[in-house]
Amino acid sequence: MSETIYDLLIVGAGPTGIAIGAEARKAGLSVILVDRGQLTDAILNFPTYMTFFTTRDKLEIAGIPLTVPQEKPTRQDALMYYRAVAAKYELELALYEEVLQARRAGDVFVVSTRSEGQTRERRARAVALATGYFNQPLAFTIPGSDLPFVHRYYREPYRHFRENVVLIGGGNSACETALDLWRNQAGRVTMVVRGPELKSGVKYWVRPDVENRISEGSIAAHFNSTVVKIQEHPRGVEIRDGAGGTQFVPADAVYAFIGFQPDAELERRCGVEVDSVTLVPKFNPETCETNVPGLYIAGTIQAGLDTGRIFIENSREHAPLIIAAVKARNHKRD
Repeated sequence: MSETIYDLLIVGAGPTGIAIGAEARKAGLSVILVDRGQLTDAILNFPTYMTFFTTRDKLEIAGIPLTVPQEKPTRQDALMYYRAVAAKYELELALYEEVLQARRAGDVFVVSTRSEGQTRERRARAVALATGYFNQPLAFTIPGSDLPFVHRYYREPYRHFRENVVLIGGGNSACETALDLWRNQAGRVTMVVRGPELKSGVKYWVRPDVENRISEGSIAAHFNSTVVKIQEHPRGVEIRDGAGGTQFVPADAVYAFIGFQPDAELERRCGVEVDSVTLVPKFNPETCETNVPGLYIAGTIQAGLDTGRIFIENSREHAPLIIAAVKARNHKRD
């Protein structure tokens, strides 16, 4: 067990975790960020040439301007910016270290972690969970889903020149990927959508573009349909429509954009009450404190399965609430 007792241990080193850490440092608190991946690991999994939907001012944290010339930053801009904030506030990081559990032991939390097969324990007076959801895709277990040409994250179009690509899903990720592949000379791009139309949350400037490409036949789309099997020889997918009919579609690559979910099991192992249906944790919205005194929850995991409700631009507001609550608890303890 580490001898250091931190004022605050943050689980998650994404934008929300960095924002909380920066606010903690500004308040004179000792803090460490523990993440099972790299700094801003979720953004590293975004498409390489992605441009954010939101404007640069809404991605800013800790009062530090995101100084790029264009109104909407790119993935590279965000990666550089959040690293600069972490460096400015000299945030202590424990990367590639998975948090297994946080439990109360008197006035402190004992946080069990695992890294490179080794377990250890860290101690802190308060803990904040800011783990997001993007690194935890929903289960995808149809036959063939584990084949090497089946992917959960899209990087760039150039590996698919003149290849047939099947996209499972009808949300923003599927729509933007379809357009990117089509514009960069992939072969046949096919979307398989469970519902009768594209999802209602598709960005307003993306929807007409995709619908026009579908109407003209540049992008194929199967609505009211599901992929029931993926196979290697011949390589492709079997699709079932709403009437029960099936057809085979050739596919050199398959992307499953079926959504993500928060790590509710980690929350429960830390003692947080989580709704069994919505996966929304129990917490006070004014302080972000859960039913476990001194344990806070921040970022997108506050929304449970409703992952489209909380983004960087509103989750950054959780940082000052948590730090104010931590300082108040420390004052009472003193």
